[in-house]
Amino acid sequence: ALTIGENIGDLGGLGIAWRAYRLSRRDAADASGDTTAAARRFFVAWARAWRFVARPEEVVRRLAIDPHSPPVFRCNQVATNLDVFHEAFATAPGDALWLDPERRVTIW
Repeated sequence: ALTIGENIGDLGGLGIAWRAYRLSRRDAADASGDTTAAARRFFVAWARAWRFVARPEEVVRRLAIDPHSPPVFRCNQVATNLDVFHEAFATAPGDALWLDPERRVTIW
C-alpha cells in the first residue's frame, strides 16, 4: 500500500509520455505508419533512466520507507502493462516480460 499512489503515477505517466513522444516526433513512424522502431527507442530510454545500483542494506532500507517501488519494478512492471511495449518487442507467453493482456492495467 505504501507505493500504490506512485505506481499509478508511473503507469499513467509512461502512457502519456509514449503518446506525447509519438505525437511530437515525425520519425515516430516509418513510411508505412509502423512505430515499432520508435517504440523500441522509447522503451530502451525508459529502461536506461531507471538503472540503479545500491548495496543490499540500502535496498532494504528503501523498501521500508520509500513510497516508490524499487527502480527495476518501476521500469519493468510499468512497461509490461502497455500493449505498445509488447508490440515493439514481440513478447510472447513464456518471455520474462510477458504479461497476459487480461492482466494488463490501463489507466486514464
